[in-house]
Amino acid sequence: MPEGIQAGEKNLDKVFCNDYLFKIPVFQRPYSWTTEEVSELLDDLLFAMEQDDKEPYFLGCIVLIKGDEPESYVVDGQQRLTTLSMLLCLLRELADEHGVKNLIDGRIRQRSDPLTGAQEVVRVELRRQDRDFFHSFVQSEGGVESLLESTPETKTDAQTRILENVNFLNGKLTKLSTQERMNLASFIIARCYLVVVSTPNETSAFRIFSILNNRGLDLSATDILKAEIIGGLEEDEQESYGEKWEDIEQELGREKFNDLFTHIRMIYGKAKLRRNLPDEFREQVLRKHTGSDFIDHVLDQYDDVYKRVRGLDEQGQEAGRYLQFLRLLDNADWIPPVMAFFHRNPHSPALLGKFTRDLERLAFGLFLRRSNINDRISRYAEVLEDIEKDEDVCRDGGPLQLSIGEKKEVRDVLDGPIYTVPRVPRPLLLRLDSLLADAVATYDHPIISVEHVLPQSPKGTSNWLHWFPSEEERTYWTHRLANLVLLSSRKNAQASNYEFDHKKTNYFQRGGVVTFALTSQVLGEVEWTPQVLRERQSDLLRKLAIEWRLE
Repeated sequence: MPEGIQAGEKNLDKVFCNDYLFKIPVFQRPYSWTTEEVSELLDDLLFAMEQDDKEPYFLGCIVLIKGDEPESYVVDGQQRLTTLSMLLCLLRELADEHGVKNLIDGRIRQRSDPLTGAQEVVRVELRRQDRDFFHSFVQSEGGVESLLESTPETKTDAQTRILENVNFLNGKLTKLSTQERMNLASFIIARCYLVVVSTPNETSAFRIFSILNNRGLDLSATDILKAEIIGGLEEDEQESYGEKWEDIEQELGREKFNDLFTHIRMIYGKAKLRRNLPDEFREQVLRKHTGSDFIDHVLDQYDDVYKRVRGLDEQGQEAGRYLQFLRLLDNADWIPPVMAFFHRNPHSPALLGKFTRDLERLAFGLFLRRSNINDRISRYAEVLEDIEKDEDVCRDGGPLQLSIGEKKEVRDVLDGPIYTVPRVPRPLLLRLDSLLADAVATYDHPIISVEHVLPQSPKGTSNWLHWFPSEEERTYWTHRLANLVLLSSRKNAQASNYEFDHKKTNYFQRGGVVTFALTSQVLGEVEWTPQVLRERQSDLLRKLAIEWRLE
């Protein structure tokens, strides 16, 4: 190993200690984990904690710029370190015993020590813009309580994510018993490990980061499984089946080929992947098939289905319409149920169309409500159970359908400040645009952005303030569905504040052409007032409610 580079496995007791004072450099992107990533981390920690074995639980690798002093500048690992520190802060605040609070607090901050001259400092220090917020409302004793009671104003996206994640973690942790929270704190500190790579040289640190994040052609899960499956065949079968395997992999590409195996495992396992893919694939899939049977009747057949689902082999049937909408989403958890249903009903276009229509409604319902990965997988597992049992999957009251409460939640989200909901605006507006166009639109523009009609910060002399003299009313409408449009170009901060007529002519149109039906509607308006927005909001919500049967 080059001189100066150090690497080793360390549990968090040896990470959140006086040897390291983690600082997030100014060049780092902001803290950006949403409740989805936080939920997945917490769920995985709780699951691992409940296992009988004493195996260490690895949280990945962090890369630091660090010399002999404790100051450690984080090149890779900010999201995990910040979230783990946040989680410990919640556990400290919820601890009943003073002694336990102090023990956890010692992993959150370095206490002052007049004998050694050590100063009191937090062990994870965020970027300058968010440092004081995180310290005041999360790391300081009593800060979390203050944050939950007062809901302070957030000035950056990172602060908003912190506020959301603290609320989320508090809700989850308060449902645990005192002993369970104690066990979780102990598990995190003693049994959770990070691979810590450090170098005093900035150039070296970035080179390490680049290497660790380079996808390359490292040995993949499917490479391991291939060696076992093909290697277990009779010698006279190995060549032909090896070629069949490689043809499928080459046509899909390595990444999609690996995804195919992940989806097949979900179809069989009907639960979240808890260990590594090869281990669970052997246990849940391969124990039911010989090697040749797996390749002929599982891999080959699901490959054909997967290509249809991903649009790689479009059939042009009604199901394709809803598959196109599903592909707008920010996750692929919906794919296994579609693959399983298509696999069982390959020659029933009407049935496939009905199923994908219902699944698209469910998937968008989960998406709009920001259901986390665990909730999504659990719901889709229920759908997979129905498919396997040959139940009437589309029946009322089944897991494929939205409940009355879920429909209300979706309506409430749609009628709220939708622009502020992470990851939602663009896919939702594209779905709505296709509905307004009354056709399956194709979106092949290299850039599609979401723009506000009423600007977020209109100038004091503009006509916008004449139409919206009340700041309260202006704030109410700014981020709602009625005020949002799509553009086939990058957002232009200066153009965002144009007067309405100028904005329609010189920003929403390119060469006299408007790409999106949603945006075209705005061009027909003479003014943009609260009354216009109320009518437009009502119309858009009504169309979505009819399409997704939300009444």
